[in-house]
Amino acid sequence: MTSVQATESDTTRSSRIGSGAIWRGLLPVLRRPWIAARLVSLQLEKHFFAWRYPPRADGRAGRIRQVSLRLTDLCNLRCATCGQWGEQGYLRGRDLKALKSAEVTPARHLELFRDLAEHGHRPIVYLWGGEPMLYDGVLDLVDSATRLRMPVAIATNGTRVAEAAERLARAPLFLLQVSIDGHCAELHNRLRPSAAGADNFKAIEAGLEAVRQARFRGKGGLPLIASLTTISRENAPHLLDIYEAFSGRVDMFVFYLAWWIDEPRAAAHDRDFERRFGFVPRRHRGWIGGWKPDRPEELHRQIQAVLGRSRRRGAPPVVLIPRLKTAEDLRRYYADHACDFGFRRCLSIYHALEVNSNGDVSPCRDYHDYVVGNAKEKTFAELWNDERYRRFRRSLAQDGLMPVCTRCCGLMGY
Repeated sequence: MTSVQATESDTTRSSRIGSGAIWRGLLPVLRRPWIAARLVSLQLEKHFFAWRYPPRADGRAGRIRQVSLRLTDLCNLRCATCGQWGEQGYLRGRDLKALKSAEVTPARHLELFRDLAEHGHRPIVYLWGGEPMLYDGVLDLVDSATRLRMPVAIATNGTRVAEAAERLARAPLFLLQVSIDGHCAELHNRLRPSAAGADNFKAIEAGLEAVRQARFRGKGGLPLIASLTTISRENAPHLLDIYEAFSGRVDMFVFYLAWWIDEPRAAAHDRDFERRFGFVPRRHRGWIGGWKPDRPEELHRQIQAVLGRSRRRGAPPVVLIPRLKTAEDLRRYYADHACDFGFRRCLSIYHALEVNSNGDVSPCRDYHDYVVGNAKEKTFAELWNDERYRRFRRSLAQDGLMPVCTRCCGLMGY
């Protein structure tokens, strides 16, 4: 069951970083050629993807370009749009102590990093969760991966960033991505409510200031700071407000159209996935939603206003994922989940290895029911091209995307 395709002819479309974002981070990256080399090689792999990985190949991939570690399931927020702890999240009701006890230890992660380097893989290391800053030993991982010449990025809600700022700048962390859903405390904290009643907006402000001061003292320009905003019904009228509120505190803005699927698409995925792999998945149901903009043209106006403001001299650049050009595209994105907008092959399953908090390794970040093995038992290098991994790649290359793939950051955001 392949997705209904848009009219674009590019069969390997992927997310793109605009020239503004590239120029903004160019100098700090060029000071560290080993980081620049990893980023350039990744972009070259994307550019020549169709040539390197024809649909009828055996599913074998080249070097690991990114290792995405979902370090922990634990999170101190309960955001409604989250597929883990949100309204439909697949982790709701799970025992926190059991989740914590199942985590991969920092010592094992360090062993895996060293093994990657020994086998010629020096990928970007992407740390997320849950909330990665709640993971014991997260700063040791940043230090160790960086010493092995693996650039490290973190996606965080801002928790404990202020306390870790000096160490993050000293490592240096390559990219700090902070989730910001509102221009003021009232809106942000309402959309990203704390499980313990804390003021997350205040933590973000303190963290951004501490990191900026730490990198100024270090004179290295890193980490680059990106604001991540998931567009929702509540903040859609305030995208320009968010940009204005943080334009002096971050280096770039990333706005995501929300990743969610509807019930018919989820049911279709049940059938298609079982046909391909022999069992019914469940994690995609954490992403079932129903939000649509009441007025797509107004959301389009907000997006265009933000993009226009970012074109001013010295203004932080904006990345929109996926980059849709018209109000009609926006309407179709939310109403027609079969439309793939030209993203017809998944690049990330050939470049990025996804690791869950318990060590399960999956080709897929958001819908990770398909597990190829566990990092507590085998190394990343051993799992990367084993038969189960290659089977998954062959299925998507030869039979096309699965129903939920059309709303996945692995497809449209990688």
